Amino acid sequence: MAKKAPELKRSMTAGQMEMISLGGAIGVGLFMGSASTIKWTGPSVLLAYMFVGLILYIVMRALGEMLYVDPGTGSFADYAAEHVHPIAGYLAEWANVFQYVVVGISEVVATTEYLRFWWKGTSDWIAGLVIIAFLLLANLASAKAYATLEFWFAMIKVVTIILMIILGFMVILFGFDNGGHPVGFSNLWSHGGFFTGGIKGFLFSMAIIVGSYQGIELIGISAGEVANPQEAIVKSVKSVLWRILIFYVGAIFAIVTIYPWDELGNIGSPFVTTFAKVGITATASVINFVVLTAALSGANSGIYSSSRMLYKMAYEDYAPKTFGYVSKRIVPSHAIIGITSGIFIGFMMNVLLQFFSKSLVNVFVVVYSSSVLPGMVAWFVILLAELRFRRKNKELMKKHPFKLPLYPYSNYFALFMLVLIVIFMFINPETRISVAVGAVVLIVAALAYVIKYGKKK
Repeated sequence: MAKKAPELKRSMTAGQMEMISLGGAIGVGLFMGSASTIKWTGPSVLLAYMFVGLILYIVMRALGEMLYVDPGTGSFADYAAEHVHPIAGYLAEWANVFQYVVVGISEVVATTEYLRFWWKGTSDWIAGLVIIAFLLLANLASAKAYATLEFWFAMIKVVTIILMIILGFMVILFGFDNGGHPVGFSNLWSHGGFFTGGIKGFLFSMAIIVGSYQGIELIGISAGEVANPQEAIVKSVKSVLWRILIFYVGAIFAIVTIYPWDELGNIGSPFVTTFAKVGITATASVINFVVLTAALSGANSGIYSSSRMLYKMAYEDYAPKTFGYVSKRIVPSHAIIGITSGIFIGFMMNVLLQFFSKSLVNVFVVVYSSSVLPGMVAWFVILLAELRFRRKNKELMKKHPFKLPLYPYSNYFALFMLVLIVIFMFINPETRISVAVGAVVLIVAALAYVIKYGKKK
């Protein structure tokens, strides 16, 4: 059996834990208008966000049930190895590392674009180096320093979304900047209907929405460093789920109600346009600052999550032993440096690709979006592990205060829908290459496990 990694210092608060999960799940895509999801299915994208939210609810309640009994760093991978199979835990771990290194690269690239808004003469590679160094130092300082930084990053995103929703409803109900004539709700059905892309378009959009929600499982990884974990887990799982649904569904509802869905591609960011509608000055600067913090938040969460996973893997003999080193500040410093180095190498590759050939940049974009399928591994293993967890702990479950509702049918429903979404990712020409790259990564990881550890485990 794999050696268990020592516990890290429990220096986070429940509030920071909630904000880390929110920060991981609310990404730059929402601020840029969720263009792809709206394009494929029109106003019915609202139902798609709610439907995937139901799957998310089942996944997080299943994770919360297990976390309540056994909170620890890298938790969902532990549950996969213990309750499904060691290879499931191995895949969950490497998928998490791959996912967040790729996400980190893409977010750093995004931040260089946003910084150019203010510092027009700055070279991309210099801006990227400064950003990576800043995030590295924040993560090396302490888990508390990381959590404080992420708390404020997430807070900026949350406040912006709340303002967007309030202003949107002022335009819809009271006709702000529309001559006092309320926009009303007719845009939801008057431009080709509510389900403009049919069932196929609806399922296409769900694939991107799953990617948007990924990161909420950071609750599981941060559980190893939060004080009073049982109390914090119950509170965080309950509140984070509803907040994410309100923020996503509320913001998308305002967007598709104010603007005809088939014209969104021509207006740029709906957030910028909505703030401009009600006369808020310096709109471009405000939104640029928000999306900059959103990108920094994504990279920050990625470094935290994947470094804890890499630290855990070092003790299981799944990664080099050096990544198991803990600094005097009680953080896995070598793992943090390793993940940050991966982000730096990927970022510099992107700079070189842009320098030599603009056409090659598209290849790198495909690699960015290839993180969606590996990101789904965590959801799959959580649902499967909880099925076995219940069977093994029948006596314990009798007095468990935070059980997954409608077990086991809720698990089977969520698993079926995730498989269906993956199938439609292969059907959709716009996501086919990305999901194929993600599948290749998982296949290579599985083969590596069989070759190196198959006989031992």
